[in-house]
Amino acid sequence: MTAAAQTANPAGPRPAAAPPRPTAKRRRRWHRLVIPLGLVAALITTTLVAQTLDRPDPDDPGYLSPLEIGDHGGSRLAEALRRRGAGVARETDSRAALLAARTGPPATLFVPAPDLLRSETLSRLTRLPVGTRVVLVDPSVRALHAAGVPVDHHGRRWATKVVGPQAGDRPCPLDELRPVRHAAAQRQRYAPDAEAPVQLCFSAGLARVPGAVDTVLVGADDPFRNDRIAEHDNEALATALLGVHPRVVWLDLDGPEPPPPTRSSTPPDAASPTERPRAETVPPGGTAQGRPGSPGDGSGNRGPADPDDGPAPNPLWSAFPLWFWAMLVQLALALLLAALWRARRLGPPAPEPLPVAVRSAETALGRARLYQRAGARGPAGRTLRSATLARLLPWLNLTADTPQDQVATAVAARAGGEPEQVEELLYGDDPATDEELLDLARSLDAVTRAVTATPPGPTRGVTPTGTEPTEGGPR
Repeated sequence: MTAAAQTANPAGPRPAAAPPRPTAKRRRRWHRLVIPLGLVAALITTTLVAQTLDRPDPDDPGYLSPLEIGDHGGSRLAEALRRRGAGVARETDSRAALLAARTGPPATLFVPAPDLLRSETLSRLTRLPVGTRVVLVDPSVRALHAAGVPVDHHGRRWATKVVGPQAGDRPCPLDELRPVRHAAAQRQRYAPDAEAPVQLCFSAGLARVPGAVDTVLVGADDPFRNDRIAEHDNEALATALLGVHPRVVWLDLDGPEPPPPTRSSTPPDAASPTERPRAETVPPGGTAQGRPGSPGDGSGNRGPADPDDGPAPNPLWSAFPLWFWAMLVQLALALLLAALWRARRLGPPAPEPLPVAVRSAETALGRARLYQRAGARGPAGRTLRSATLARLLPWLNLTADTPQDQVATAVAARAGGEPEQVEELLYGDDPATDEELLDLARSLDAVTRAVTATPPGPTRGVTPTGTEPTEGGPR
């Protein structure tokens, strides 16, 4: 049987169930890859969503408010300070809070949301009376620069970590924090700016800047929240930081600080005690839910941001450490190099020599199996007809552009039969079934054998190679 017949019947003695096996193997490999990656992606997504829902925002209603009894409020901290003997004065206006910290004995000014303050207000925190302590909860870079604190961010975690009071191999220098063993204080880490005298505790999650005004930065809000204050030594840490003085001025902002007053209004520092909002002392029970509205209109709407502060920085940049962004850049470069390596040939495919010699019968059989798997009966039939014509035309001393009827007449004269039937065999329609394809292959093979078995006739015309033929057929 010729190569054309082998191509038409590629299945041969193999069973019909052999082709589906690679498909089943590929399906199993596909599941092996997709299922583990899908589980990892689902786990990461669930963790990120849960962490986002659990993490409050400083501008949320009731965030670290001494009157809020919810999970993100600070009523339990206010009650703990009252049991410690410290008085808590709740202020809802920054001017009133600064004035309350200036008058009377030394006090602790607690600012749970420093990012809601304007730059002018933050700059006044360092001009309070000597001995005042200012506690800022997780301030941003803008807030640190506006307050003039010589501390910079030094990495941020996506979740708060429970650590001890020591910073590396050095113990915490704050005497009031000696009873604290472990606390959830490390989410934002700090580092001193230049040669500033900054004291670090809790693995750099807490920073203290000594001076006329004692400034303390806490890199996490967990020790002050109702849902976290009872864990580990969070309550001891929060009460020790805020209870160094008998008075605690709690700045409970409802939203971003409103713009400064106009020139016709009274300056903030010159306001009389009767004109400023009265301080609100937290009741012992502290059962009021939520916080009242802003002191301006009583509607609780947040005031506009300070236009002098400029556009707010994108929080996405500070949500991840610098090494994370560096890793993303390296991965992008690696992917770019891999893409360039895989697409190193930018032009059309170039022919290359085969690494090994393959028998023609194996090549024909492999191609026939590909046709069978794809169900390409039409391309297989056209391939058989093209191969038959390429073999018969030199024997008939015909060129490739010879009309179909002349080719059919010449083949019929050699092999016998009607020219119409031969033309239908060589140029007919594509086979629709496997049986038709098999009959076509057998008929073409029979015609090829009949034509090549007879000696070639006298030469006529020009051979396909363009040389003058001689008696005895093509050379």
